[in-house]
Amino acid sequence: MRDIAVVAFAQSPGTAADRHDDMAEILLPVMREALASAGIDRTEVDFWASGSHDFHEGRTFAYIESLDAVGAWPPISESHVEMDAAWAAYEAWSWLQLGEGEIAVVYGVGRGSLARDLDQVTSTQLDPYFLAPLRPHQDALAAIQAQALIAAGALDEKQMAEVVARARAGAVGNPAAQVSGEVTVDELLAAPYLASPLREHDRGPIGDAAAVLVLAAGDTARRLAQRPAWVRGADHRMDSHYPGTRDLTRTDTIGLAAEKAAQQAGFAARDVDIAELHTEYSYQEPLLAEALQLSGTVNPGGGPLVARPTTATGLIRIGDAARHILTGRADRTLAHATNGPALQQNMICLLEGDR
Repeated sequence: MRDIAVVAFAQSPGTAADRHDDMAEILLPVMREALASAGIDRTEVDFWASGSHDFHEGRTFAYIESLDAVGAWPPISESHVEMDAAWAAYEAWSWLQLGEGEIAVVYGVGRGSLARDLDQVTSTQLDPYFLAPLRPHQDALAAIQAQALIAAGALDEKQMAEVVARARAGAVGNPAAQVSGEVTVDELLAAPYLASPLREHDRGPIGDAAAVLVLAAGDTARRLAQRPAWVRGADHRMDSHYPGTRDLTRTDTIGLAAEKAAQQAGFAARDVDIAELHTEYSYQEPLLAEALQLSGTVNPGGGPLVARPTTATGLIRIGDAARHILTGRADRTLAHATNGPALQQNMICLLEGDR
């Protein structure tokens, strides 16, 4: 397998809703920062991959607008995924494996605040004949999974509140966070329910942001970064899109993706120093941590529970996991990304720095 590494990562500050900038204007300063950090300009990039959601924008091929921040002349090699940009990163990583280029740039633009009712968008991911017409909102589907775990004795509401309190404390000083600060477990448990057993704080705040990741191969990566974050293994798996056909207390796709990634990487999820998990709801952290047998630090900056820009959140998990290695904070890290209702699709990425 060809050696591919993350050599630079940048993201915009977290904001609940950006009504001043269009997609290209949100992306442009982040793109400039990432390329400058890698010490390259756009003419050196061999492949571009992006992730966003036209449904959020309310118009088809809306992502084309983001190319104004990239520059499409002279012609570029470019691809787009209509989902979280973590899957664009997987595509770029796979593309570089083919040996047709040395540098790839991946970007995601999350604009979840644009939809007047985001649940009208998320319900289109469901079974079109039976479930989608009922339009269950995403928080209700998450609450069903959380309640199933509580009924099975896998966790309780106090544990969920402890996850939130830790996330908000860790987010202090994090410019990407939309919420942060000290809060007690008792204060969180006193809040009203959003969809029992979930409260408002149990879900990450949706906002608008952009993130850019620079990947490079072999000697090029060593030239562009003092300590590249090598992507040693990556895999993604998908479960049934109909939640009623699966046991919501099990995470088989996560375990399988982690197993396949570990076979490539030569080390397992339990061996990492820091894990960045795509936890859109508080109950998901203990569920994922147990499935992956994690023993290190989880989401030290607060993770998605303090900022969740739709379609960019998973890419940010990969970027943050890489940044821990780039800065020397960790030797091995894990990034997890998810897409779809109740952890339907899952990706595991294992990264490692030169020792």
